Amino acid sequence: MSVAAAKEETDIVDYNLGDAEKSLENETPFDSQLEGLDSPSLSERGSAIYSLFDPNYDSASVTLADDSPYPEVRSAVANFDDPTMPASTFRAWVLGICWAIILPGMNQFFHLRFPSVAIGGLVAQLLVFPLGRLWVRVCPQAKIFGIELNPGPFTIKEHVLVTIMASVGATSAYATDIIAVQRVYYGQSWNFSYQWLLVMSSQLIGFSIGGIARRFLVAPPSMIWPNALVSCALFNTLHSQTYVGIGEHDGISRERYFIYAFGAAVLWYFIPGYFFQALSVFSWVCWAAPDNIKINQIFGYHSGLGFSILTFDWNQIAFIGSPLATPWWAEANVMIGFFFFYWFLTPVLYYLNVWHSQYMPISSLNAYDNTGHLYNVSRILNPDVATLNKEAYDKYSPLYLSTTFVVSYGLSFLSIASTITHGTAIIYFWKPIRLHFRKSMGEQPDVHAQLMSEYPQVPDWYYACIFVITFAFACICIKVWPTQMPIWALLLALLISTFYVIPIGMIQAITNRQVGLNVITELIAGFVMPGNPTAVMMLSFPAIPAFVSLNFIQTYGYITMSQALQFTADFKLGHYMKVPPRPMFWCQVVATIIAGTVQLGVQSWMFTNIKDLCDLDQKDGFTCASTRVFGAASIIWGVIGPAIQFGKHQIYYCELLNDLLSQSFTTVILAMTFFFLIGAACPLVLWLISRRYPNTILNYLNFPLIFSGVDQMPPATAVNYVPWAVVGFFFQYVIRRKYFSYWAKYNYVLSAALDAGTAVGVILVFFWYATIISATV
Repeated sequence: MSVAAAKEETDIVDYNLGDAEKSLENETPFDSQLEGLDSPSLSERGSAIYSLFDPNYDSASVTLADDSPYPEVRSAVANFDDPTMPASTFRAWVLGICWAIILPGMNQFFHLRFPSVAIGGLVAQLLVFPLGRLWVRVCPQAKIFGIELNPGPFTIKEHVLVTIMASVGATSAYATDIIAVQRVYYGQSWNFSYQWLLVMSSQLIGFSIGGIARRFLVAPPSMIWPNALVSCALFNTLHSQTYVGIGEHDGISRERYFIYAFGAAVLWYFIPGYFFQALSVFSWVCWAAPDNIKINQIFGYHSGLGFSILTFDWNQIAFIGSPLATPWWAEANVMIGFFFFYWFLTPVLYYLNVWHSQYMPISSLNAYDNTGHLYNVSRILNPDVATLNKEAYDKYSPLYLSTTFVVSYGLSFLSIASTITHGTAIIYFWKPIRLHFRKSMGEQPDVHAQLMSEYPQVPDWYYACIFVITFAFACICIKVWPTQMPIWALLLALLISTFYVIPIGMIQAITNRQVGLNVITELIAGFVMPGNPTAVMMLSFPAIPAFVSLNFIQTYGYITMSQALQFTADFKLGHYMKVPPRPMFWCQVVATIIAGTVQLGVQSWMFTNIKDLCDLDQKDGFTCASTRVFGAASIIWGVIGPAIQFGKHQIYYCELLNDLLSQSFTTVILAMTFFFLIGAACPLVLWLISRRYPNTILNYLNFPLIFSGVDQMPPATAVNYVPWAVVGFFFQYVIRRKYFSYWAKYNYVLSAALDAGTAVGVILVFFWYATIISATV
């Protein structure tokens, strides 16, 4: 029975179609659909867009008129749409607002506790589904002021909207750490107006930039956003939607496969997470030689390189992202960087004692003094304004970092520089950027863009209004209160994030890996806002030191880009699920405002009602670990500053290796400063070689990915990277090549099941363990 016929018989339409007949409705080629539009055919468009090498592209599918030319997208996303399906309903908004209050509030509460627990988007996606079904059963089919309370079955589009509202503000707002640092470190308890303006401006201003970038990051079919495909597969599985892209593999249904895998993941986590925790980090070599220092440095997990590489904990395997979602060629690039920089370069640097590294652990996030002890920051600060006392610094000690910490900073410099030449110059992304600059949604050679072109798009002036309002909020925040941050510094931070959002977004959309801006914003802020003593007095508040201004620059520089990419990723999810763009826009904006307000309220309540909050010996574990890391980083970059850490004649500027080389070699300067030049040159060299030798494996090399893929070391170690790559190779290369029908039907469903099941298992173990401890005490 067609949807139209069903609608004639009853007011309730079953939108959870359990067959693939709808996919056949789109068999009409785009050429005939676009007849009279004076545009090229689908295949011609595809040839134009994919004239550059695209490692995810399936050239055999270029003439598909009713599906995506990307196998990953075909396997996870339905290639049909029903424009009459309700999306922005009263039910969706009530459930979404409730989740936008509950989830951010709970996560903010546990954010200040160690060990912490977080409820992610996949868990919310699962919990929303039965609640929507329950609403259908218990809520009367009535209207209030013309609004339907129960518009029929809980649709997949409603489910998407509610899930996005739940997850868009689920993680703690970055600016809440600034507020916590001010209270904990400097006794600055500014009023709620300041806090709200800071959080709203930093969380929402990125949406305006994301809106501008959506034509480059959402509409083009090559921007596949692999992480969104996992959510799409789970949505379609829960709502029993089938489509051609699933394939014809025999076996159990996707729904049953998900239930089995999800249940197994929940139960299994109790073993490595509680009963036998050695299975989580299986350092068997260290067990055999517990007193051997070198063995523990190489194979140890907490302060070593983790060469044991054996784990049976999905939390460890998926610590840097699901290996079932990232394309294998991208995982291979990450592992090239891992093997060279951490399995080769790091041990070489450490055992040659470069940067006096042998006085410290080989891998650590801590900072050390010249005696090998933890760096005592209070000894180098002026007590009145908490800025750098250079004389005290010279008497005490320079700041020393572990080898992996220094390498991670160097790789950050490399990745940022290589992203510029890879993404914004003439090499890889300039042609697609120029091609899509004036291309509308309906002109994209992709079934999903064609279907979405039927809906009214979000006008550009929406994004302009968001930018003007949030920019005004930011200006009020930094000028009315004594932040010592000038307006030009705010503009600089926004310029950095705007410049990088498209190239970094393209890399993330293709590879499932994001190049971070946090280090480069810290570096620039440390140079332009050095931690010199200040005497600024405003509004009767004592002056905030310059490193708090550094936090502002980092927040508006890094989080603006991060929020812009979060916005576009969610928009791509809505694009795949055929949710109208305007409800998608408003649900993200409203949910972000609600979530940010709730997080501020929860944090303020905690500071008022929890005794000794953020003290290291707080009896309930509310030690504010992330706040302390945030504060320490601001001191490293803002008080001591990059001019001292990485400047000329400083520790991390120059290390001469003449004694390691023969006299016939030119002196090699291992300098952090020169990493920028190396990073910028690598993509250019590769591009020139590829032009000379086209159609080789060199086309798969991606230097921004090689440099940034290992940006989570430390705290990540080999036990997080090697199993991740092994699982990725097995599913994304072996299974995909040899058993494609199985991979197409189950791969993304399995990824969702393992991620969600493990997350639920973590929550259950956390509260179960907490209950046992409480009962024992």
